[in-house]
Amino acid sequence: MIFADAELSRRLERTEAFGCMQCAEARRRISPDSGAECMQCAGTYAVFDGVASPITQTFGLGLYEELTETALDNIEQFFLSRGASVQHEVSPFAGLPPLQMLSKRGYIPTELSNVMFRPIEEPPATASSNIQVRLVSADDADLWSEISTRGWTHEHPELREFILELGKIIAARERSLCFLAEFDGVPAGAGMLVVHEGVALFGGASTVPELRHRGVQAALLQARMRYAFDQGCDLAMMVAHPGTESQRNAERKGFRIAYTRTKWELKK
Repeated sequence: MIFADAELSRRLERTEAFGCMQCAEARRRISPDSGAECMQCAGTYAVFDGVASPITQTFGLGLYEELTETALDNIEQFFLSRGASVQHEVSPFAGLPPLQMLSKRGYIPTELSNVMFRPIEEPPATASSNIQVRLVSADDADLWSEISTRGWTHEHPELREFILELGKIIAARERSLCFLAEFDGVPAGAGMLVVHEGVALFGGASTVPELRHRGVQAALLQARMRYAFDQGCDLAMMVAHPGTESQRNAERKGFRIAYTRTKWELKK
C-alpha cells in the first residue's frame, strides 16, 4: 500500500516541477527574448515562464531542504527582478515553519489544490471502438494545440489566444507526450503526460464541445495509463481543485487525494 507521506509528496512535487521547467525551457528555445528561466534554491524549484504564465511559481518550498530567510530572499528576487509576482505551491508535508515564514513576510493564501495519486497497473486490452488515441508527432503539434484549446475555452473564448500559445509551448517541450483522441476519425480530445522518475503526471485533458459525453476522456486516460505502464512508471498523479468535477472524475478512476496544498502569494 502507498501511504500519503512526505516521501510521496516529494515524488509528486518533483514531477510537476519537472514538467513546468520543461515548458519554460521550451519557451526559451522558441522565444529567446521571453526571459523564461528556471533555478533551484534550497531544494525549491523556481520557474519563470513569463509574467502572466500560470506556471510562473515555485514547487517544493521547504519540502526538500529547510527553508531559510536567505534562501527565500533569493527566490523572491528571482521573480521580482523579472517583474513577476512571487507565488509558491506549498505541500502540507513541508510543515509549519515555511508557512509561518511566509505569513511573517506578507504572503496570503490564494488557491487550494488537491494532489491525487494511484498505483499504475497494467490496463485491460482496449476493445474495438470508434475512439482511437495516438501520441502525436511534431507534425501534429498545431492540431493538438487547437483541439486542446477548443476544449478548454468553449466557455471562456476570451482566453483562446493565451491557451493556444501555452498549448504550443507544451507540445514543444523536450520529450513532449501529447495524446490526441479521434472519434470516427475526427479530432475530438487532447491530453498530455509528464513522465519523471517513475511518476506519470496526467494533465491538460479536454474534449471539443460537440463530442463530449462519448467516452473520449476515458479513452485518453486508458491510453496514457498504458503508455505510463509500458514506460515502467509505478505511480500516476493528477491535480484538481477541491470538490470539482475533475476531482470526482479522477476518484472514479481510482485516484485518491494525497494532500491538499496551498498557493501563497507575496502581497506588498
